[in-house]
Amino acid sequence: MNKRGQGLSTNAIILIILGVIVLVVLILGFTIGWAKLFPFIQSNNVQNIVTSCETACTTGAQFDWCSAQRNLNDGTSKETDDCQGFATDLKYSGRNYGINTCPSITCASAPTTP
Repeated sequence: MNKRGQGLSTNAIILIILGVIVLVVLILGFTIGWAKLFPFIQSNNVQNIVTSCETACTTGAQFDWCSAQRNLNDGTSKETDDCQGFATDLKYSGRNYGINTCPSITCASAPTTP
């Protein structure tokens, strides 16, 4: 009459703990964002910006080319500018992002104050 209940094995307990850890990481990643959870992972969106600027030029979308601010992250630095700025500003000239000028769109220059 000495019956014992079956207990959890060590492997099952380890798998449950690992599953809870993975679940917590997934929840944190989707709620606070993966960039905040793993800041050491650098992302590069240069090709996405180049494609969107080429599309704006091809379709003649003046607002998208001249005014829409884009956040470019090349893995080492983060820059915010519009397509016209990325194509013509001298501070980006040595970085070779591949954003060419758009001859079909003329952007109005910013008003200057005396």
